[in-house]
Amino acid sequence: MADFVFETSNGEQIPVIVTTRRGLRNITLRPRTTPRREICISKPWLTPTGAALRFLERKRAWVERIFARAPQKTAVHDGMILNFLGRTVVVRHDGARRGNDFSADGMTLYIGGGADMFERRLRDVVRREFLTAVRDMVRTAPRELWPRRIAVRDTTSRWGSCSSSGTISFSWRLAFAPTDVMRYVVMHELAHRRHMDHSPEFWAYVRELYGFGVERAKRWLAAHGAELHQYL
Repeated sequence: MADFVFETSNGEQIPVIVTTRRGLRNITLRPRTTPRREICISKPWLTPTGAALRFLERKRAWVERIFARAPQKTAVHDGMILNFLGRTVVVRHDGARRGNDFSADGMTLYIGGGADMFERRLRDVVRREFLTAVRDMVRTAPRELWPRRIAVRDTTSRWGSCSSSGTISFSWRLAFAPTDVMRYVVMHELAHRRHMDHSPEFWAYVRELYGFGVERAKRWLAAHGAELHQYL
């Protein structure tokens, strides 16, 4: 339940959630556009809520830019056409099914269970298929680059990350990007297994792993990345 509402200049009402944290020295502000559009404010124990809300108002221009650039969510529904991982499928809800399955020709995705579970189950299928596709892409790279673990997350600021422990994480929303763009992010993170920086040597290795077209993939992600948060 939201504590307050932030109304943008175009009339959108965005929930504001204010929390108090011991040990915090300053007010922190986090606009979120996924999985839901909301504003989270954390404040020190002794800071009045009114001060936190005034801080939000001072940051109004910055907050409005973030929400203006992020696409509005498109509601998923029975019969919709969804493009992901290079395929186009019709999504159908079938409450009589216990599981989620593709049709024999792969052109229809059936989501089982109750209607209230439709969105969550669809998200689970996309995440599962995304992880399978990532693993297949990883296997095309030299074996010494293969990570110890692949994690799938829902991040808003990073499409991928590589830890020194050998875990590589990816945003599953890359499933909605063209497959060559998704492959660019995979090769980018695998390149970090050799170069944990963004040096000229790193970028040269990314180009070596990816091949022709890497700059085009980078440009597409920079221009259209926000669109990948449109669904779910």
